[in-house]
Amino acid sequence: FTLLALRFIIGFAALFFLFINRMRHITWIDVRAGLLLGLLFFAGNALQTSGLQYTTASVSGFITALSVVMVPPIALVVLRQRPTRGAIIGVILATIGLALLSLNDNFTLGYGDLLTLGCAVVFALHIVFTARYAVRTEPTVMVAVQLALAAVASMVFAGATETVVWPLSREVWLVALYLGLLPTAFCFVVQVYGQRRTSAARTALIFTAEPVFAALFAFLVAGELLSPRGLVGCVLTLAGVLVAELS
Repeated sequence: FTLLALRFIIGFAALFFLFINRMRHITWIDVRAGLLLGLLFFAGNALQTSGLQYTTASVSGFITALSVVMVPPIALVVLRQRPTRGAIIGVILATIGLALLSLNDNFTLGYGDLLTLGCAVVFALHIVFTARYAVRTEPTVMVAVQLALAAVASMVFAGATETVVWPLSREVWLVALYLGLLPTAFCFVVQVYGQRRTSAARTALIFTAEPVFAALFAFLVAGELLSPRGLVGCVLTLAGVLVAELS
């Protein structure tokens, strides 16, 4: 939670000072949308980061990818978009893939896998509600509100559950700086702008590339290797996602 707090504070500060003129014209819809998305964003990242303590980065990436399969049923409720037959087939394929990827020899789901699965549900909600509010808000302002709430929530949880040793190491600051500027401030503003011009399903389809890069960088950076069963699970998970979204 300390790392998340640093990440969100850095992301918020970058957006606030870069777009300070837009911040002066904040509206109630920007605040309402930002608070809802900020709550979802914090919950998803908290579950994902906690889950990474108990599972591998590659498995985490593929379980998180299940969020795009969950988008159609959630979009049915929130956006009144009916899921297709392909979406149902995709859910079945992805569920089998998840079982092969995540279940251990005793056929039980690990604690880290369960946390990451909860993260996938929350991120699916985040995609759908971003689609709902993207055309009605100023992206930089809405994302700034989102990051502000996520930062406050992270600081509260860090204070309640962790003992922070200051000063933090140079490595921690570099990681927080990278996370705050690129995959937080930059990526989420770009996502909102992008979802103004495309559907939630298309957005979810593009996100299917995420677990591929997660497995690649898990190998290059952390030296992680998937078992043959895990590789088959990855293929079925991606197949399920692609069938669901391409249909």
